[in-house]
Amino acid sequence: MINYTARLDHAIRRAAWAHEQTGQHRKGTDIPYIVHPMGVMVIASNATEDEDILIACLMHDVLEDVDNSIYDEFQMRDYFGDRVTNIVKDVTNDESSVDWHESSKAYLDHLEHQACEEAVIVCAADKIHNLLSTLMDHTIYGDDIWARFTTKNSADQLWWYESVLEVVKKREVPIELSDQLEQLVEKLREKL
Repeated sequence: MINYTARLDHAIRRAAWAHEQTGQHRKGTDIPYIVHPMGVMVIASNATEDEDILIACLMHDVLEDVDNSIYDEFQMRDYFGDRVTNIVKDVTNDESSVDWHESSKAYLDHLEHQACEEAVIVCAADKIHNLLSTLMDHTIYGDDIWARFTTKNSADQLWWYESVLEVVKKREVPIELSDQLEQLVEKLREKL
């Protein structure tokens, strides 16, 4: 059960505000972006009650997707502390490379070898939520949903989720998360 604190409430408000400032929505939809970080937090709460991890779930895309003139690492560190900020940085994709595969491989390598354990929990919950959303949308829109993504094809999406699952298993995240992710990857495989 999530212990709803003023700090957690502030994280929800900050994440919602930051993503709203960018006009960000879920890919290919008009769904407010905050639905995703909230979903990630709820999924992670099935495996941990650690408030810093739950806050990192809420903030996990802020440094990656929100212009730092709106909200930056220093603001995050100032209010939520080093631990939350370091978790978020460990799941922030370095998009300096224009090649999606290169960037993805670098992220996976970091996740496997350098990222803190808490970040792997956040990553697993993030990928679970993304896959749940993708599978639900695939039921409605069919293969047209692949156009939403950078790679535009289902084979790359399957590779990505299988690769994340492999790292998650190596890093031994809580079984409830790795099992759920594995089941969803299998459902994606079946759809393709």
